[in-house]
Amino acid sequence: MKVLVIGRGGREHAIIKKLMRDKKVSQIFCAPGNDGMIEATLVPIEETNVAALTDFALENQIDLTIVGPEMALVAGVVNSFNSKGLKVFGPTKEAALIEGSKAFAKQMMSKYNIPTAVYKEFTEFEPAVEYLKTQSMPIVIKADGLAAGKGVVICQTLEEGIETLESMLLYRQFDEASSKVVIEEFLEGEEFSLMAFVANELYNPMPIARDYKRAYDNDEGLNTGGMGNHSPHPLILESDYEEAIKMVIGPMTKAMIAENIPFTGILYAGLMKTSSGIKVIEFNARFGDPETEVLLPRLETDLSEIMLSLLEGKEIECVWSDKPTVGVVLAAKGYPGNYNKGAIIKGLDLLEDVDVCHMGTKLVDGDYTTNGGRVLFVVGSGETLDKARTNVYRQIEKITCDDLFYRLDIAKKFVE
Repeated sequence: MKVLVIGRGGREHAIIKKLMRDKKVSQIFCAPGNDGMIEATLVPIEETNVAALTDFALENQIDLTIVGPEMALVAGVVNSFNSKGLKVFGPTKEAALIEGSKAFAKQMMSKYNIPTAVYKEFTEFEPAVEYLKTQSMPIVIKADGLAAGKGVVICQTLEEGIETLESMLLYRQFDEASSKVVIEEFLEGEEFSLMAFVANELYNPMPIARDYKRAYDNDEGLNTGGMGNHSPHPLILESDYEEAIKMVIGPMTKAMIAENIPFTGILYAGLMKTSSGIKVIEFNARFGDPETEVLLPRLETDLSEIMLSLLEGKEIECVWSDKPTVGVVLAAKGYPGNYNKGAIIKGLDLLEDVDVCHMGTKLVDGDYTTNGGRVLFVVGSGETLDKARTNVYRQIEKITCDDLFYRLDIAKKFVE
């Protein structure tokens, strides 16, 4: 079987590493990929070049395509593949609106009684400010469209809220993505991620993962695309897991069918365990990054088999390892703000018993160099969360690069 993976980051590298273990997969392509993905044949086609990706899949008789990034989904790559009879695992651009528009997702949750934070949406600055003045702080302001994981701001004061609205609505900080904003109540509790393989009414939930969004230890600094992750999450009980499936995953798959935009692909729910039950923070329409990197090493069933079975409307059991995993992002200094590229990374050949997913690297004269904000993701496993954590940090110490930093507290509070 020939498989095409669309994307270029750590999530896609984790997918490729998992596909390498699949019994029926003979060749893996990645478009456009990055230099660290030595397991795949790289294809120099951008994720949003729908026509070129479709032509490549047809010409190379690709048996299955897995779409990584949201921008490819919103660009309609799945619609194009479907129109040519190509097997592709991901939602259509219409269904991907669950991530592509925060307002659409909120409207769906409101209509179908899926628990979430109280909210209002705005396109004009003055009414947004007037509403903000009636709310208690902290409060959350979100750009409606795609903003590479940076369009969510937790405002601690009214002044900060007004500045955020100015940046988004008046100065279009995220271009068209911030022409509309959602203002919603700040939820308190324990955050966790729940993803599911979905095909219309069929869904297979994955284990829980826990993301670390802030740049620095103790959840300080700006929001990022994620600085680390682990699975499982000790504070999320089996009863919480079952509640999330019953109240969120199941109802949303049914809601999408009811709206005549059935969802096929990875449905991601960012959730909060609050004092009044599980509530949705956000939906994504694809594998989370870096949740994917800690979850796929736990998946014992072949990934391609799961996706093909669901595409054919067949139920399939997914088997997961009980071994916990802990992953840590190594990012360029300055991220998620301005950062430099081109710093040489040494020591990767010394790492043992961990997975290394390349997020933003470039091979220059035989050396890997930094080529993005989030550069590497190192994942360790162990019999316990503590052992997995110890393993991954011990290996990271072997990596030397003057321009990388990482959090030291991933999973720390759960093993002390």
